[in-house]
Amino acid sequence: MKSTSAKYGTVAITIHWLSALLILAQLGSGFWAASIIDGAAKEEILKFHAALGIVILVLTIARLLWWKFADRKPDPVAGGPAWQMLAAKAVHVLFYIVILGMVASGIGLMVVSGAGAILSGETDAMLPDFGNYAPRIPHGMGARLMVGLFVFHAGAAIYHHLVKKDGLLARMWYGAS
Repeated sequence: MKSTSAKYGTVAITIHWLSALLILAQLGSGFWAASIIDGAAKEEILKFHAALGIVILVLTIARLLWWKFADRKPDPVAGGPAWQMLAAKAVHVLFYIVILGMVASGIGLMVVSGAGAILSGETDAMLPDFGNYAPRIPHGMGARLMVGLFVFHAGAAIYHHLVKKDGLLARMWYGAS
């Protein structure tokens, strides 16, 4: 369950890949909802989007608590330049900042726009134009930043796997390295 000095444990691996899949679904549903004009369809997508945001928040908090109190990360892969280790740490920290910022701006958007009451069924009003509310700006910027971080992170993993062949990607998968 726990990580070793050379490999991530099953808990860390499961949280990592589940988070990745859910964040991709979240990004897809968010961009989809932003492009839809039909209010009823948009409302259904946003119900999914809001619920998924809460699941991602819980998973992110679980991950932070897991690293703080229950496990330690494996040692860095030997032979990598210092700038790559610094870039990897920066990307991981940015992931946490963006995830938490996206949750905060999403909740803020639901509250100030009144959409939270609509999505929860408390009122049957129409969804507002989210562009009229300040939290929409950081929420949209965060989504685009998340896409960039995802591409950078996945690209680095693929580079390590295909070019460097240093076993970095295998450390974040189930089974023996």
